[in-house]
Amino acid sequence: MIELGKIQNLKIIRKTPIGAYLNEVDLTVSSDILLPLSQVPQELSVGDDIAVFVYKDSKDRIIATVRKPKIILGELTALQVVEITSIGAFLDWGLEKDLFLPFREQLGKIIKGNSYLIGLYIDNSNRLCATMNIFNLLDSQSPYQIQDRVCGTIYSITKEMGAFVAVENKYQGLIPNRELFGNHVQGEVVEARIINIRPDGKLELSLRKELYNEIESDAQKIIKKLELSGGSIPLNDNSSPDIINSELGMSKGAFKRAAGRLLKEGAIQITETGIELVWKKEENNR
Repeated sequence: MIELGKIQNLKIIRKTPIGAYLNEVDLTVSSDILLPLSQVPQELSVGDDIAVFVYKDSKDRIIATVRKPKIILGELTALQVVEITSIGAFLDWGLEKDLFLPFREQLGKIIKGNSYLIGLYIDNSNRLCATMNIFNLLDSQSPYQIQDRVCGTIYSITKEMGAFVAVENKYQGLIPNRELFGNHVQGEVVEARIINIRPDGKLELSLRKELYNEIESDAQKIIKKLELSGGSIPLNDNSSPDIINSELGMSKGAFKRAAGRLLKEGAIQITETGIELVWKKEENNR
């Protein structure tokens, strides 16, 4: 059976001035599909097999191509938006006819020029379309363990849960709100650490490093912020978590741990209004 959206080996049934007609077996002429002349290898003859991708052209006819698209059925990949219209968006998938992404299959705001992680499906009109609703297309049984570092693509962000991530574009992952700091967008590729594997196999992720590395990184952020701010910043134990996150991109707990380390090392001092670099305080006292 010839299948849309897949690469398959078909037999050349006959050649014509416009190209070669392909099929699995020579059944009926009406079931043959065209491989345009420009894509027919000269060395192949009637009866030879050829690997092709099957889809529908701009006139909604089933057609074959020797070009390999950027995505096939069963895969997930990031594709760039090349056009936004009144009926949906169109994506570059490496073929002459761009891939349609209907409004109902979009998540969040779609921006021309940006790339988004999508899967393929066949709609009710038997056409290949793109979808950003990929949750059910991801596998929940991964080969990873807690503390493994992985790469993934953020495909959805919700205030209630956090950021949903396609780990290695194959497995279900979530960065819970408590682990999500800074500004992130759909389509963003992130590196994360696995902090929990749920009973159903789904991965819980953190953008933060292991605690000892995290403190070092956060301490450097605080020092850099102090230097850019003239040596002092109005942040301390009484500052709200939202303000700390906005200013430094870290949680209040991470701020307190890093600031505590800097205080112990003598790099900062506590003031009435926040924290201050030691060299700045010494300079002010001269």
